[in-house]
Amino acid sequence: MSSQPIGIFDSGIGGTSIWKEIATLLPYENTIYLADNKNAPYGTKNKDDIVKLSIKNVERLLAYDCKIIVVACNTATTNAIKILRTTFDIPFIGIEPAIKPAALYSQTKRIGVLATKGTLSSELFAKTSDLYTNDIEILEVIGSGLVDLIEANKIDSKEMYSLLSSYIQPLIDKGIDYLVLGCTHYPYLTSILKQILPPQIYIIDSGLAVAKQTQHVLESHQLSQTTTLTGTHLLYSNHDPVILDTILKDSATNIPYQVSFLDF
Repeated sequence: MSSQPIGIFDSGIGGTSIWKEIATLLPYENTIYLADNKNAPYGTKNKDDIVKLSIKNVERLLAYDCKIIVVACNTATTNAIKILRTTFDIPFIGIEPAIKPAALYSQTKRIGVLATKGTLSSELFAKTSDLYTNDIEILEVIGSGLVDLIEANKIDSKEMYSLLSSYIQPLIDKGIDYLVLGCTHYPYLTSILKQILPPQIYIIDSGLAVAKQTQHVLESHQLSQTTTLTGTHLLYSNHDPVILDTILKDSATNIPYQVSFLDF
């Protein structure tokens, strides 16, 4: 099974921020990525719909004989991963906002979390927050409209800057020193966020941690690739692969990949 691919899915482009970390850390592994752009964003949907979409994506990845599946979507993880793990006999890697390190290192004892409604309202997010933030004030902001603009390839637009500023400025005013990005789409906004945020506020996301956890699970299940050939990376979009390819060309220059349309 070592040569079988790692399966990764997200509601769209965002999960490629996780895919890039995995492909960089594990250069010999093969990957298959599903961008469910047709149904993006997941963050505004109810839990039942999120679960159904997640199951659909997993079934498609299993059809490609994936050996492990990374749920590269905060909303899908927090709402569906427990059901996925009881439904399918395959290792799953999830992702949730990196609240723990932010809470550990915060000096002001105030951290901001920018995420989707689906993530912030989930039971798993509530449990994680309670576990690590006894003496920390969490200031939550729903990033309505951000995913839509990213999926439309309007990352550097004036509209994006204005919308993002309206969400971030109140957090700055309240004295946060860490901003946790609680959606895998949001790392694509880092350059804009650095323009808005003062230098004493740190941005943190879960990408590298997820890649390291993927490596750990592969090794513990004896599923790691045994060859030293550069891995192949197939990425599929069910809506507009051109936008996916355009964004990747600007951010994944050292990773060989192929983008195609797939109806799923």
